[in-house]
Amino acid sequence: MPRTSLMPCTTHQSPGQPLRRLLRHRPTRLKVAAAAFGLLPFQTSFAADYPAPIEALQREGLEVHGEFDAPDGLTGYAASHQGQPMTIFVTADGEHAIVGNLIDSEANNLSEAPLERLVQGPMDDAAWQDLGDSAWIADGSDDAERIVYIFTDPNCPYCTQFYHDSRPWVESGKVQLRHVMVGILDPASPRQAVTMLAAEDPSAMLEAHENGDKVEPMNNLPRDLEQRLQDNHNLFYGFGMVATPGIVYYNGDKLEMSQGAPTPEQLVTIMGSELN
Repeated sequence: MPRTSLMPCTTHQSPGQPLRRLLRHRPTRLKVAAAAFGLLPFQTSFAADYPAPIEALQREGLEVHGEFDAPDGLTGYAASHQGQPMTIFVTADGEHAIVGNLIDSEANNLSEAPLERLVQGPMDDAAWQDLGDSAWIADGSDDAERIVYIFTDPNCPYCTQFYHDSRPWVESGKVQLRHVMVGILDPASPRQAVTMLAAEDPSAMLEAHENGDKVEPMNNLPRDLEQRLQDNHNLFYGFGMVATPGIVYYNGDKLEMSQGAPTPEQLVTIMGSELN
């Protein structure tokens, strides 16, 4: 069976938040749905000297992240609404605004660079920090040059497949995987996930589990780790994830995500290099 026919492990459990429909296996540039769900703290500036159209949009929930130069007397504003980046161009008289991308005579998108610098880049940085602060299990060398985060459920067969497919990069010391544990696919998953996080050597337990020595859940789960697991679930749904493994990684300077077992070509992109 070709890899592209593999279905990711999916769940419809949700903490009351809308789920996105994402194309299976397609790496997606992170629009950081977490910002829309309040997981990423962005400060909105309500400066008194903003033009009237900008202030009106702020009252509707617009977040202004910065101002930039634009041609022909326009002033550009890099902004976001419910986590979706956008540009707004205000006319010289300050009375009117145009929402959307500005294109020049050679079809260059003049909105792209300001959005990357003022909105998407900081959003990506905040999302990466949230992942770093989550409850994860290290898989690979702490000295690895590349880090990849994976939302992993103990009962997800495609998480196990990804674990084994990634061994050449992990065992070479090039990549460290950080398994952000979730328990969403099976009634036993939450207890197993907390048991793995609570282990004396979580990395060793993860390795044993993925090699067939399945985790026996603890009888008494630490309350603090139960809360950390719930925080992981909130982060999972905040990113718009609907399936495991949910993989978040940098592709160049852009943060992207993929769901389900990657194809061989996608695996190279996620791991950042070909095998030598």
